[in-house]
Amino acid sequence: MMGLDGGVLASAGAVLLAGWLIGATGIGGVLVVPALVSLQGMPAAQAIAASALAFAFPGIAALVAMRRGAGTEAAAGPALPWLPLLVGSALGALAGAWLVHRLQAEWLLIALAALAIGSGVRGLRAGVPAERDAPGVGTGLGAALGLGVGLGSGLTGTGGPVLLVPALMLLRQPLMATVVGAQAIQLPVALAATLGHAQAAPVDLRLALLLGLLLLAGSLAGQWAGRRMATRQLHTAVSLLLLATGLWLGARALL
Repeated sequence: MMGLDGGVLASAGAVLLAGWLIGATGIGGVLVVPALVSLQGMPAAQAIAASALAFAFPGIAALVAMRRGAGTEAAAGPALPWLPLLVGSALGALAGAWLVHRLQAEWLLIALAALAIGSGVRGLRAGVPAERDAPGVGTGLGAALGLGVGLGSGLTGTGGPVLLVPALMLLRQPLMATVVGAQAIQLPVALAATLGHAQAAPVDLRLALLLGLLLLAGSLAGQWAGRRMATRQLHTAVSLLLLATGLWLGARALL
């Protein structure tokens, strides 16, 4: 991504869009690896490793937003066990990044596609859940969710939110807290996945920095836009993005 040709500009635009979608809806990281592979001809393993580290940048921004309470003040449901989620995601991402260089992951992509499509369909059919009726998520389930999300993220280079958002939507958790909190999981996933990738091959730090800055800029703009969207609009947008993500994951696994 160094020369200013059409492919580079298209790749930069795709990464900025991914960051905006992450900031606004929690979903969008799936655009980064395909942009690098299809538009730049980059090997998939190199693209996954660089994008994994880049997701740390919007992850830091999301943690700052969580600390300030941005987007979560209206969440009336029970608090989510974010610490077990974050710890579990880091362990899972470390394992996933190590395995991505050793396994064929078509089976996982198909499972992730089914989760995303099922969550999107449920979201469109069921509408916005009543946050006061959201069931609690215990520490054990939170840790298991984090482990699964981290493992899937490490294997696919998707950052975390695209897997955690549909899982929390299926559990009918408050949408605003889900969107903001799921973005924060990017930081431990990014750092742990990078450690796992580095055990197999050097990570392109210069590329990761460039991607990270683009994702951060897009994410900050997306956070601003997401806070101004009506909850129903945001819910519909997330559901539609989940459907699109599931179709993309399924196509990637089968083609």
